Amino acid sequence: MFRKYFYLSFLIFSFSLLTIRSGFAQSKMLSKGDAAPVFATQASLAGSAFDFSLKKALAKGPVVVYFYPSAYTGGCDLEAHTFAELKDKFTAAGATIIGVSADDIRRLNAFSSDPAYCAGKFPVASDPGGKIAATYGLTLTPPKSGIKDVRGQDLTHGFIPRTTFVIDKKGKIVAVFSSEADHISPADHVNKALSIVKGL
Repeated sequence: MFRKYFYLSFLIFSFSLLTIRSGFAQSKMLSKGDAAPVFATQASLAGSAFDFSLKKALAKGPVVVYFYPSAYTGGCDLEAHTFAELKDKFTAAGATIIGVSADDIRRLNAFSSDPAYCAGKFPVASDPGGKIAATYGLTLTPPKSGIKDVRGQDLTHGFIPRTTFVIDKKGKIVAVFSSEADHISPADHVNKALSIVKGL
């Protein structure tokens, strides 16, 4: 009797685990019309760490949430530099910019203040475990050994796929595009986002 009960419990547990795993595997990237998951996390602006809240940012107007693989890597550096160059135009459109990566806050403090990249113009947020990315349907790629950034430092964190979400002030996603699915350059992420917020 005990053995039968144990076997039945094991089957139920296995089925539950399979269902949970399947749920993770079937999770998909959020799309236009979906409600944007709000989040709060540590971010850096001009070299200083602070607590960023998407809810508070949305209270001021639309928000561009852009996920990127890593600070101090080619495409991400170009994307950050382009956002910095066009920051005044986003501000004129009433939009907030927040970059999100798996970089730790120490790296982001340097990146956010670097005049060649964020230049102190907009904040970048830390999502080391990829939890924020996961709520948007993005999967963190585990770190690989031997990969270095443009400064020659080892990259020990995972990578979030380059994906941009434009969110209106009501918290609804009005546009989403990714380098993987849409085959657009890092700079195009910025220009497309600006074009969209200007129309909101």
